[in-house]
Amino acid sequence: MPAPRSLTALEADARRDLDLIAHPRMDWLQPRTCGGAPVLDVLVVGGGQCGVVTAFALMRDKVRNLLVLDRAEYGREGPWLTYARMHNLRSWKDQSGPDLGVPSLTYQAWHEAQFGTADWDKLRYIPKEYWNDYLLWLRRVVGVPVRNGVTAGRISPARTDDGLPCLRVETTEGPMLARKVVLATGQEGAGIWWMPDFVAALPRPLRAHSADPIDFAALRGKVVAVLGAGASAFDNAAMALEAGAAEVHLFCRRAEPMVVQPYRWLTFAGFLRHIHEMPDEWRWRFMAHVLGLREGFPPDTYARVLAFPNFLMHVGRPWTDALVQDGRAVVATSRGDFAADFLICGTGVRMDPMLVPELAGCAHNIARWSDRYTPPPEEANPRLGEFPYLADDYSFLERVPGETPWMRDIHLFGIGTTMSFGPAGASINAMGIAVPRLAAGITRGLFASDLPRFYESLRAYDVAQVEIDPARLAAE
Repeated sequence: MPAPRSLTALEADARRDLDLIAHPRMDWLQPRTCGGAPVLDVLVVGGGQCGVVTAFALMRDKVRNLLVLDRAEYGREGPWLTYARMHNLRSWKDQSGPDLGVPSLTYQAWHEAQFGTADWDKLRYIPKEYWNDYLLWLRRVVGVPVRNGVTAGRISPARTDDGLPCLRVETTEGPMLARKVVLATGQEGAGIWWMPDFVAALPRPLRAHSADPIDFAALRGKVVAVLGAGASAFDNAAMALEAGAAEVHLFCRRAEPMVVQPYRWLTFAGFLRHIHEMPDEWRWRFMAHVLGLREGFPPDTYARVLAFPNFLMHVGRPWTDALVQDGRAVVATSRGDFAADFLICGTGVRMDPMLVPELAGCAHNIARWSDRYTPPPEEANPRLGEFPYLADDYSFLERVPGETPWMRDIHLFGIGTTMSFGPAGASINAMGIAVPRLAAGITRGLFASDLPRFYESLRAYDVAQVEIDPARLAAE
């Protein structure tokens, strides 16, 4: 068996591959200023996989004047080392996406260079820590500029010194200017992590969301109640059990838990590439069905909690209220009260741009699905109607035309795209299709806003390819 190739050799191959496919090579964007300050062509907020790969795609299109911001420290971008509490990714190991079609940049190529082909062959699912390491490697090899420890805030309109529209983004390092902004902030790009109001009203030592930092060691010997029956709810239940919780009870509002993963069905090119081009009635119908089913939990996740005899699942038992009694949380359910020492809500996100700091200046005018489409009564779902109704380049559309036209230069790439594009901004499997489409939308906007300059440049273009020999011209 041949020896595995080294990571150094793989990186050399990757850089050669990128050079081989670098056409067209010409730089086409001109540096701009606003009040004398430099203006980026693109500012990407979020340095996880979506933000980094978006920047990579733009760099391949010679959009070099860009920057990625992330509020986390280096290596902790995205969920993989924070609130992702599963052991492995839930997708198949041979998924691709961040590589954007370059074989030497695939996860498999990286894994084989690190651990050998035999290790790849026996691998079932990708450990989340390996995936995090791979993304950091990809970011370094392709040269994506990321500035860590910077939090973005309110976005407002501005103009370059030569009159082009741009955006001003408040950050913890001061204001930054950019012609385009991409919100690649995962679950939070158009909303917030959500839990029932009556749970949120409890003291923080008694409750948490599954996306919050949780001291699981402190739950040793305690009774823990988990709300939700999706994968993250089971992951958090497993973490509490593994930390030595005395009992863990998981509450599912459905009479039958969801055991089908609908996202496995829609992972084919026809759906991923074209669902956003279909009529609204079909987009709504497909995605309302998928999101109405909610996300199923994989067998490995279920086996993880079943390993503990002190785990119990309550089906058809939603929570309706909660209060504090004798220092414990007591939740009201459809089958009586239940007392626990700690509550964890695996309840996902709620779409509400008004709660997103970056969108404070335009959230009131962001078009929602409920503004653009009314489904038949049997398909109605108010929760899904709150998703933003996006343009074909992932940018926000106005609810009232003309009031905030500048938000067309803000592009969303996260879970909030789901109703408009399917799992485009929240799926590794969709990334290879979704990211090039996003990059094309951004470059289209950059090109369109500067058409007069490009036309003047064309008219002035006078680089001769040959020099005519006057001695070889026939006399007239």
